[in-house]
Amino acid sequence: MLSSLWLLALIIVLLIIASAFFSSAETALTAASDARMRQLASKGNERARTVEALRADREGMIGSILIGNNAVNVLGSALATSIAISLFGEGGLVWATIAMTVLLVVFAEVMPKTYAFTYADQYALRIAPTLLWVVRLLSPLSLGIRFLASQMIRPNPNGDQDREEELRGLIELQGDNGNADDRERKAMLSSILDLNELSVEQIMTHRGTVSMVNADDNIEDILRFVLGSPHTRHPVFSGKPDNIIGVLHVKDLLRALGEAESSGKKPLLPQLVQNIASDAYFIPETTLLFDQLQAFRTRREHFAVVVDEYGDFRGIVTLEDILEEIVGDIDDEHDIGLAGLSAQADGSWLVDGNVTIRDLNRALGWHLPDEDASTLAGLVLFESRTIPSPGQEFRFHDIRFRIVKREGNRLTSLRLWAS
Repeated sequence: MLSSLWLLALIIVLLIIASAFFSSAETALTAASDARMRQLASKGNERARTVEALRADREGMIGSILIGNNAVNVLGSALATSIAISLFGEGGLVWATIAMTVLLVVFAEVMPKTYAFTYADQYALRIAPTLLWVVRLLSPLSLGIRFLASQMIRPNPNGDQDREEELRGLIELQGDNGNADDRERKAMLSSILDLNELSVEQIMTHRGTVSMVNADDNIEDILRFVLGSPHTRHPVFSGKPDNIIGVLHVKDLLRALGEAESSGKKPLLPQLVQNIASDAYFIPETTLLFDQLQAFRTRREHFAVVVDEYGDFRGIVTLEDILEEIVGDIDDEHDIGLAGLSAQADGSWLVDGNVTIRDLNRALGWHLPDEDASTLAGLVLFESRTIPSPGQEFRFHDIRFRIVKREGNRLTSLRLWAS
């Protein structure tokens, strides 16, 4: 009798250990880092590959763990009740309930899960082979339970969106708790996720500020213009600015002039420009930045002409513009400050109406909205719901606006004060 009770007690201890294994396995496999497991698996770590295989079928893994955990808990409680009743009679049921509750909560739940959460990656790698064997053993029961659950619970249609929000949250936490470098990395990683939400219209150089070449001008004027420009590529138009016939690269122009000079022939225009200008690459203004980045890589292009739904010229966008959305401004020795923006002695800013809101926000660290208008003049028109006259003042988004100059219905110059 006594030996059989000791045997049952030993079995209960083993069942509590098994329960601790299942509880800790569930915590470790769900808390382990996806990125770390992927990195280790790419380096040939078999245990990391096992972890990835288990996590690839999370429903099957969790189902098998819960089946095993509940089975050993119920069996352990039943055996403990049997021992307690044999020792204390009917009152032993209460003692068995109290004892098993304390043992299971402390030694099969709290302590194992705390350890597994603290050392999630290491522990997941250690138990992965054993857990894979358990999951395979219990898979028939797990499949049946999963089928029953799938009939009663609908899948979450926002799963992918939730994962993106989770990733954004992790980036925010990493940046907020770090130093300046961590905050810079946070901004870059967030910008990468934003590429699928921003269109080229929001970052393009507006047509009013694009440096363009008229194919009908004489060679001296064109050469003087491109040499005085900080840009290497210029849209070429003929007749009117909306009639874009190509894109002129300064290097191609200089090469053509050099060849003409060496041959003793005087170059003629517009034939020269039309012959050396490459075909313009037109894109709609609604194109997302991620799609355009992929298109630039596929076409091996760095420059695109942006048009609206009617095919009218709206502006240009370059590969550098998209990269700057990720890493911030990339200035070289030929770059100049934001054109159309100048500081005034009284602390205000004199700004051309065609300056884009996005460029102004970057230059001054402001947060003016650019959802309803892309230029500063457009923002004033949208917010005021009128075409203001010179001298009128408004206050929007904690910024004071004064209209300085207006040409026709176009606001050409404004003065701004930050509150």
